[in-house]
Amino acid sequence: MRFCPACAAPTERRVPDGDDRARDVCTACGAVHYVNPRPIVGSVCTTGERLLLCRRAIEPRRGFWTIPAGFMEEGETAEAGACREAWEEAGARIEIEGLLAVYSVPRISQVQILFKARLLDEGVAAGAESLEVALVGWDGIPWGDLAFPTVRLVLERARAVRDEGSPLVTVLTPDSLLDRASGV
Repeated sequence: MRFCPACAAPTERRVPDGDDRARDVCTACGAVHYVNPRPIVGSVCTTGERLLLCRRAIEPRRGFWTIPAGFMEEGETAEAGACREAWEEAGARIEIEGLLAVYSVPRISQVQILFKARLLDEGVAAGAESLEVALVGWDGIPWGDLAFPTVRLVLERARAVRDEGSPLVTVLTPDSLLDRASGV
């Protein structure tokens, strides 16, 4: 950040009094500008033995498959955000069934909150951020064409919940993510 959004004066990178890391601090008004992780919300949406996948129409990873997910908006719960993302990306009406996973991805400053959801009807269609959407069986997941490592992880997690009756909540640390995932 080069200029203060509060007063437009230049900022400098320094450790503010009482803090332990460098921040952007306004040279005129002294405002400290914090940059915090961005919460991502999404869901593995199923109907019977099929799940909803969306082919991305936007970068990063345009043309690759993902689950409906995106940034939370101000004033919404994580669950409401996941429902909104499913609607925006696939015209999908869903019901949240529980929390599947929380992934911390500090490399890109994200915390991903991912749910298990049930499609309320199968009438889905690509939204503005999707090239196409598909309801696929678990054996039809295009594993080599998934957009992000966490998409693979959450789909594996959802399959384990379905097949093994695993509990719904898991939390991965940055180290375990690096150990298990490769790619983008």
